[in-house]
Amino acid sequence: MPIRIPNDLPARAILEKEGVAVMDSTRAERQDIRPLQVGLLNLMPNKQSTETQFARLIASTPLQIDLTLIRISDHQSKNTSEDYLNSFYSRWEDVRERKFDGFIVTGAPIAHLPFEEVRYWPEMLDIMNWTRTNVHSPMFICWGVQAALYHFYGVKRQRRDDKAVGVYRHQNKAPHSPYLRGFSDDFAIPVSRYNDIDRETLPRDGSLDILIDSDEVGICMLEDKRHRTIFMLNHFEYDATSLGDEYKRDAKAGLNPALPAHYFPDDDPNKKPLNTWRASAHLFFQNWINEMYQTTPFDIDAIGTAGE
Repeated sequence: MPIRIPNDLPARAILEKEGVAVMDSTRAERQDIRPLQVGLLNLMPNKQSTETQFARLIASTPLQIDLTLIRISDHQSKNTSEDYLNSFYSRWEDVRERKFDGFIVTGAPIAHLPFEEVRYWPEMLDIMNWTRTNVHSPMFICWGVQAALYHFYGVKRQRRDDKAVGVYRHQNKAPHSPYLRGFSDDFAIPVSRYNDIDRETLPRDGSLDILIDSDEVGICMLEDKRHRTIFMLNHFEYDATSLGDEYKRDAKAGLNPALPAHYFPDDDPNKKPLNTWRASAHLFFQNWINEMYQTTPFDIDAIGTAGE
């Protein structure tokens, strides 16, 4: 089954051109099944690019999925028009009474700020707490991971001397995990961040398991089994050109960025990079959605109740 998104969302045309199956509401309503409800809290400046990247991966499943795009309620975007946001996004305040099978919180380009200095931090606290009662399977990405680990477990982050940017080899530390079913022992993932997770501050009670690690750039993915929550510090969702676009943008701005490691052929930014992580990205999201489908209640209102 394909993903269901608004008919005039720009991502739709991109996905259809790539051969990704997209469903309209009329066809979806003829099928006597309950679609999985997945929310995407998009904190990135380039909303269209990010929503397309995640929609592409969420659609790589035989299950029918309704994707709801969500924004912070009290935040004015500098990079996306208010008309666009009003057309395609719901404010979190408007969906807070809903239940979701899955919910993704993206990264945000504010990793240099203390959490308490982020203008929408109070709402983020409400959202993170809400995922524990209204979401069956939450997933936090990049800055979202740093925020959630800090809030729920008191885990600290460490500022790197240099930005970790490039496509780095990672190791499968939990081949028994349903989220890593079918994964190789070693695989590539794009990385773009200034902060690492401070291992010394991870909880000692075993509430967090490291699923993916890297000898070069540290912890990549953790899981809280009790709350069915995934914390993905790096970027399976990136397009082949994402790191290159970041590099060229920063170079044009005179920021003298480091060349992304293991990315451009022969370290030549004029050569087209290869996407070496696409298969792993699709496999991970298929595994996440399959595990969600296998364990979520048929009655979506039962999510967050004692009997779930």
